[in-house]
Amino acid sequence: MSDVHCGGCQCGALRYQFRAPLRDIAHCHCSICRRSSGGIVTTWITVPRASFAWLAGTPREYASSASCTRSFCPTCGAQLTLFTTLSPQTLDVTVATLDQPQLAPAERHIWVQSRLPWLQLDEQLPQEQQEQIP
Repeated sequence: MSDVHCGGCQCGALRYQFRAPLRDIAHCHCSICRRSSGGIVTTWITVPRASFAWLAGTPREYASSASCTRSFCPTCGAQLTLFTTLSPQTLDVTVATLDQPQLAPAERHIWVQSRLPWLQLDEQLPQEQQEQIP
């Protein structure tokens, strides 16, 4: 299987590509992800920052916290990436925006201390109260 993966936003204005294995994939339960995405959980894949490239369009950015900047489509609003200064060599990409998200199942839960109490999702996966960044 190829380690080149592509994706983009809902309207097609933004397209991206990265070259990395589909691993380090986590369901994030933090309240910032919920409010930024409008969903109850956001699933991210962490990739080497140097492997990521925008193929089309220019995203807008939003500093959602002191250490995190999120990129999104200025036309349709889709959230695509998150950069954190806590891990400057990597970039998180929303699995839902991959062309083939079915190939990227989550491996763990992060920020479960903020998890909605009624949500039951992949309960067999490891769970981190916050996020453990290597």
